[in-house]
Amino acid sequence: MFRAFRTVLMRDITLAMRRRTDVFTTLFFFIIVISLFPLGVGAEQQTLRFIAPGVAWIAALLASMLALERLFASDYADGTLEQMMLTPQPLAVLVLGKVAAHWLLTGLPLVLIAPLVGLQYYLPPDATRTLVLSLLVGTPVLSLIGAIGAALTLGLRGGGILISLLILPLYIPVLVYGAGAVMASGDELGNVQAYFLLLSAFLILALIFSPWATAAALRISVE
Repeated sequence: MFRAFRTVLMRDITLAMRRRTDVFTTLFFFIIVISLFPLGVGAEQQTLRFIAPGVAWIAALLASMLALERLFASDYADGTLEQMMLTPQPLAVLVLGKVAAHWLLTGLPLVLIAPLVGLQYYLPPDATRTLVLSLLVGTPVLSLIGAIGAALTLGLRGGGILISLLILPLYIPVLVYGAGAVMASGDELGNVQAYFLLLSAFLILALIFSPWATAAALRISVE
């Protein structure tokens, strides 16, 4: 099963590298969103520090959604998805490989560029470090939850809008606790560990249930 997981992971990464514009679109969208807010609200340091956690997490949430519609669409169009369902390996393992590739291509770049957000919004070093760690823990949850929505809307017209309607309510807890961890790092009485424990719990639950739910949704959509 690990070999099947690695094969799907490397396949999706290789295909994505042939369409690098799709990868850079997510990154550029994140950069544009976080760059527009200082222009709109002004350059006052206290204001930028206050809105930085919410802006960074909302931008990451929206950026991760851009590539969700294409997560299974190409495999569904060329028949690869049906072949995956016929393999002896569990479909949930193959789905997990595709989700891992999605995070490596969309979520990890956002984590790596997060320190620039700290510089642009005048965040102290502790808050910047907390922002990077919260994105590192929280963005995989966004990919795992988003995969369920992408599977449920597979092959439907206007799937991108339906994905947003389905998964945005599920993204709210991750958004709240991810941004809350960054805000708590700047508060002397803030308990950052509690926020990270909750984000870690979300990640564990998503890793356990999301691949199986996504696999079931894919079978329904293909049928």
